[in-house]
Amino acid sequence: MEWIQLIGGFVLLLLGGEFLVRGGVSIARKFNVSPLVIGLTVVAFGTSAPELLVSVNAAISGHPEISIGNVVGSNIANIALILGSSALIHQMLITSETIKFDIPILMLASLLFASAATDGEISRVEGIAGLVCLMMFLLLQIRNAKKDKEKIKVEDMKGEKTYPLFASVLIVIASCFALSYGADLLIDGASAIARDFGVSERIIAVSIVALGTSLPELVTSIIAAIKKESDLAVGNIVGSNIFNIFCIIGVSATITPIRFAWSNFSFDFVWMLALTLLMFVLILVKKPYDLNKIGGTVLLLSYIVYMFLVL
Repeated sequence: MEWIQLIGGFVLLLLGGEFLVRGGVSIARKFNVSPLVIGLTVVAFGTSAPELLVSVNAAISGHPEISIGNVVGSNIANIALILGSSALIHQMLITSETIKFDIPILMLASLLFASAATDGEISRVEGIAGLVCLMMFLLLQIRNAKKDKEKIKVEDMKGEKTYPLFASVLIVIASCFALSYGADLLIDGASAIARDFGVSERIIAVSIVALGTSLPELVTSIIAAIKKESDLAVGNIVGSNIFNIFCIIGVSATITPIRFAWSNFSFDFVWMLALTLLMFVLILVKKPYDLNKIGGTVLLLSYIVYMFLVL
């Protein structure tokens, strides 16, 4: 029964995240919102919504290790597994804006997250500070977009349809319910499995739960890579990781302070920081800036090593 809950939760999270993006993009088009704004709001929220709901539910239901492990594990999976796999499909060309702005912001966010976690608690004040940082990041992105004529073509990513406004709203509402129920199933199933096998919630969180909630990012980035939309693939990963830290941890800690054993997660935080830095170094190796198949292989192998050490 626990495994049925786990698998059912994964399926609902994947479908909910997918259709939340579709419905949100359709609504945005109805109101003539720019593709960039769609990408920074609907797509970023849609692909990270599973992590958000899982972490919030875990924190509220008394499973803080799943809440923290989900975010740390998802960020590791996004960089090493998903971006690495995308680079193997198609060379990821990186814009100068991403090099100068987005990745440094991600590195700073990761450092702030690790620093706040060292005392074993993400307080309500730190959670609110994370949400403020997220708003500042989004405002800066919008300001920079006005200077840049190149827009993120979200509609080219999956060939999304435009639905009637009423249908779009219903899709978004149904997707939110699917995400919420899927998150509940995932938490219940993962917790039960951890108890049955004597496995710590930290291991379940940074592996199975993190990978499951990263499925929307995986789908989005793989499709973007196949369609040779490297900006979209890289932007999806970098943006999602920033969103995971500032928004997901921010919302969870604002609702209820997250208390956990730092010693259980110090290893995972080191890997998250190291992989973020490794990604940056691999991109900066040569000009024009890119992440080629060699870099993708290095990241993918790093994820395999990490999972081997965790399990």
